[in-house]
Amino acid sequence: MEHLPEHRVPRTRSRLRVLAPVAATAVAVAAVVAAATTASAGTTLGAAAAEKGRYFGAAVPAFKLSDTAFTGILDREFNAVTPENEMKWDATEPTQGQFRYTSGDQIVSHAQAHNMRVRGHTLLWHSQEPGWAQNLSGSALRSAMMNHVTQVATHFKGKIYAWDVVNEAFADGSSGGRRDSNLQRTGNDWIEVAFRTARAADPGAKLCYNDYNTDGVNAKSTGVYNMVRDFKSRGVPIDCVGFQSHLGTGMPSDYQANLQRFADLGVDVQITELDIAQGSNQATMYGNVTKACLAVSRCTGITTWGVRDSDSWRSGDNPLLFDSSGNKKPAYTAVLNALNAGGTSTPPPTTTTPPPPSSPPPSSPPPAGSGCTATLSVQSWTGGFVTNVHVTAGSSAINGWTVRIVLPSGTAVTGTWSAQASGTSGTVNFRNVDYNAQLAAGASTDFGFQGTGVGPSGTPTCTVG
Repeated sequence: MEHLPEHRVPRTRSRLRVLAPVAATAVAVAAVVAAATTASAGTTLGAAAAEKGRYFGAAVPAFKLSDTAFTGILDREFNAVTPENEMKWDATEPTQGQFRYTSGDQIVSHAQAHNMRVRGHTLLWHSQEPGWAQNLSGSALRSAMMNHVTQVATHFKGKIYAWDVVNEAFADGSSGGRRDSNLQRTGNDWIEVAFRTARAADPGAKLCYNDYNTDGVNAKSTGVYNMVRDFKSRGVPIDCVGFQSHLGTGMPSDYQANLQRFADLGVDVQITELDIAQGSNQATMYGNVTKACLAVSRCTGITTWGVRDSDSWRSGDNPLLFDSSGNKKPAYTAVLNALNAGGTSTPPPTTTTPPPPSSPPPSSPPPAGSGCTATLSVQSWTGGFVTNVHVTAGSSAINGWTVRIVLPSGTAVTGTWSAQASGTSGTVNFRNVDYNAQLAAGASTDFGFQGTGVGPSGTPTCTVG
């Protein structure tokens, strides 16, 4: 299967894809469902989704709200919207301390007038930062970041169903670690700080983490999974995870299982930027994605990134449910049929207690004999690094592990997640936390840490107990 990462495809600003949840919190979910089902129960995407306690949304640029052909389809078929660019940092705070909400307010007003939810997209993202923020670093950037989250979330308070608080903070590839960015270099706790700040500004909105190339069980999705599990164990306010699902001509065989493992952590899952390249199996894939969401009780909704093929940032792939003339494609029928065929009802309440960890199969055979092994991968930049450590049990189950890593001279650990560190320099022992202590034979887990100086190299030492 081919995923289409954001950085690989040239786009104009008007077509940059970024998600935001849809529908005013002020509008009760029951009212949204009632309005959709009363008007045309089961005959439109929004109405059919509402019957299953879900939403079906689309990404919307403000300038297209004056296009009657566009809004005719939007208002008829969808019960949620996500602003494409209008709520991003460069749009809402082009000059430090001076905020501009005109286009975002326009989309929210349209949504409220049509009983649609609104997904806010996005409070923090390494891309589309205004120039003044790109030139900040350290404590100055951290302070500006927190102020931005506070001001924007407060302005839209009560009108946003869910926020993409942080977007695309994990790196592609096999490390499962964080993406290097100016935000990441303010300290590894920046995502946690963003979520806590957003909760304080708008306690009523669901708070989501959103990313791409996380549709199946892989290193990147597992890195996100470990972060969410850590957040839930420590009471960091995270309510949902968004899966962008920019798909090519295939999809991961474990797509539904991946959604389910996140849901099992006690968070909602949402398909936030769905588009699928046109081909002989486009309709089948759209139907399968919809069925996967319906099969996971905590999958609360689906958003396509655009309405018509001509609206898509991938217009050459014709990846949406309506063609450029606004006609319904076979993929539309496949989605509507899947929605009407059945599925689970309204998702259960969020729980804050994480279940025992579930890990993907190890990438290599487990070692002979008992004990454990550890390998590390490092992402470095001038003056700092992030390390991801992969711990694997041997031929016997283990209950507790410690990984010993020798740091280069002058290197210091500044933050650790999913483990407890014995110190910050020299030889550091990283011990499991409660939720990742027990590993079945051959099973794996990951932890990570950030530091200043030069990252570690070589093979760590892993001991049981």
